[in-house]
This record gives sequence, C-alpha cells and structure tokens, in this order.
Amino acid sequence: MTKNGISYRDAGVDIDAGNALVERIKPAAAATARPGVMDALGGFGALFDLRAAGFDDPVLVAATDGVGTKLRIAIDTGHLDGIGQDLVAMCVNDLVCQGAEPLFFLDYFATGKLSVDEGARVVESIARGCKAAGCALVGGETAEMPGMYHDGDFDLAGFAVGAMQRGTALPAGVMEGDVLLGLASDGVHSNGYSLVRKVADHAGLGWDAASPFGDGTLGAALLVPTRLYVKSALAAIRAGGVHALAHITGGGITENLPRVLPKDLGADIDLSSWTLPPVFRWLAQAGGIDQAEMLKTFNSGIGMILSVAADRADALAGLLSGHGETVHRLGRVTAGPGVRYSGQLA
Repeated sequence: MTKNGISYRDAGVDIDAGNALVERIKPAAAATARPGVMDALGGFGALFDLRAAGFDDPVLVAATDGVGTKLRIAIDTGHLDGIGQDLVAMCVNDLVCQGAEPLFFLDYFATGKLSVDEGARVVESIARGCKAAGCALVGGETAEMPGMYHDGDFDLAGFAVGAMQRGTALPAGVMEGDVLLGLASDGVHSNGYSLVRKVADHAGLGWDAASPFGDGTLGAALLVPTRLYVKSALAAIRAGGVHALAHITGGGITENLPRVLPKDLGADIDLSSWTLPPVFRWLAQAGGIDQAEMLKTFNSGIGMILSVAADRADALAGLLSGHGETVHRLGRVTAGPGVRYSGQLA
C-alpha cells in the first residue's frame, strides 16, 4: 500500500455525494408512503405487503419507461422540477390501462458526475408524481459513471408495479357500439420529442426564445409534465362500464387505440370533437406536418381514451369531469379493424 494510491474519487466517482443524495431525498420518499409499504429507503430491496394494501387474491402488473429526448430539453434549460412526473406518468398511466392500481415505484438515475442538488430536484419531482398517483417511491439506483455521460448529462428510467384482484383485468368486454371517451392531455407529454426538437431547429428557435404558442419560453412551454390519469381512471373503472383504456403515447391514437380492441373491431373517430391545442397547431404549421403524421406521432390533445358501454357513457363522462378531466366524446367502436377518422384536426 502506498501513500499515492488511486481512490474511487480520483476515478470520478464520489460515494459521499451519493450518500448525501440519499439522505436528502428520504423525506420526499417518506411522503409517498401508502398502505403496504413495509420499510424505508436504504435496504438492499424494498418490501411490500399486498394484503395490507387491500388485495386478497392479487395479480401483479409491471411497467417500465423513460421520458425520451424530452430529457434533453430539461437538461439544456435546467428546468428539472417536472421531469420526474413525466417518468412516473409514463409508467403508471400504462398500469391503469390494465385495470391495475399502482402500488410502488423505483427509479434509475445515471449521470457522469453527480450533482446532489440536481439529483435531488429530479428525485423530489419523481416523489411528487408518485404521491399524486397514489403509489410509493420505495427505492431506486443512482449511478455515477464518468466516461459514459458528458458533464451535466443524465438519464432516467422508471419501474412501476401495480395490482388488481384476479379476474378484473382490462381490456374486457369491448364491443361494437362502445362509446370512446377521450381525456385531454397537458401538452405533448413525453413522446415525439425528437420531432419536436427538429421542428424547433427548423424554425430557428432556441429553448430560451419566446414561446410561439403560449406564455414564457419555448423550452418551459414544452416541459409541461405528462398528465397523471390514475385516480380518475380508477374511479371510472370502479364505477363500472369501462371496457378498455388506451394511453396515447408514441404511435398516437392511430397505433395505441387498436392495442386494446379485439382484432375484428376498430374505431370511428370524429376529429372535430375536440380542438387541437396550440402547441400541436404550432408543430403542424412550423414543421409542415400532415394530419396523418400528427395522429401517429403525437397525442394531439388526447392523452387517454376509454372504451365504455354506451348506456354508461354519460354517467362516466360526468364522473371523469368531476375528477378534473376534460372529456371529449370521440366516436364509437365499430366493426372492422383499424382507426377511421372523419373531419379535420383544427
């Protein structure tokens, strides 16, 4: 052993910074506790009691996702306080489409050089998203990997687990004549940002430019977090009459809605049943993007679609509105596969 031996810190990894981050985020994680959580952060694994969460014959459902190149805008602008909600929403909005209640969440944060402040802001935003979705942040991993990421860069991944009582999985019972209820999105959510960034570049706009479709800067306007549909969707499912839910992510309505329909059924959708939000009008105009591409790339203003029994449509629309959703009656489930559009996005 020599006095000049190389340490892990010399190699670019600061274990003390990692420990400091864990201590800083413990209160945020603790605030997400829910029935079923059995221990706090710091163990080699997280324990969860399904019986304590109210399940006597559970089926588990798992989902994982990231936030795509929206993360590039967050890093470049320093606006990090909403990106965690994006991460949570992309996972838990998928779980609820199976009819599952999200129970717990884990995150993976990888960076070249750990900034305790930036890491804490990201994880605290993850915790806020978890709390809003009713799931517990039970653990995660912070990886400091010099040489893998440029200074200031980082990546995120999320992992969510939910549960349902056996025999209640969705989709189930979708039939011709079902009414399609669309829930409004909060902007672009977390898909299509490679095209968003290309449109901004084509328009000659930096992230600090004035937003051409709203208040503030372009970067801030594009970082509106993905909407969490969990609590409203679960309320609708428990009220009865919901046959399927489709989270409108990459692939837009065109590719995501058919995923929850029987192979012999499709959908007729009236594009005049909702108004295209300003951010999408700007993307279409500035990028010269045609309607078919908009509907296949972006959510275009509809972040979740429910297929519901026709005789329950009005009651469910009212329930969802009461939970804060903006509900649009988009059309119906019809014979023959595929999504058929009428009217124009406007």
